[in-house]
Amino acid sequence: MASTIQVRVDDDLKAKSDALFKDLGTDTTTAIRMFLTQALAVNGFPFEIRRANANPYGALTEHEILDKLEKSREHAAHGMYKDATEVSRNMREKYGL
Repeated sequence: MASTIQVRVDDDLKAKSDALFKDLGTDTTTAIRMFLTQALAVNGFPFEIRRANANPYGALTEHEILDKLEKSREHAAHGMYKDATEVSRNMREKYGL
């Protein structure tokens, strides 16, 4: 016997998910089955769940932050940096932004 699970999701989320899973050679229903199977296998969520940290340096002490800033200044003084335009262009090419 099989059970049915119905979930309401935003149309855009559904369309993007369908396209992603199709590209990966499966469908959304199979992906959901895989999620549930893996959750049982690991006895929890099959990926890390955590709150987003608004400040990626929140775990650093003030001294550590100042050290990183000083190292950045030293790198810049020696020409060890990338132009923001180049970084943006590379990101657009790599990630389709």
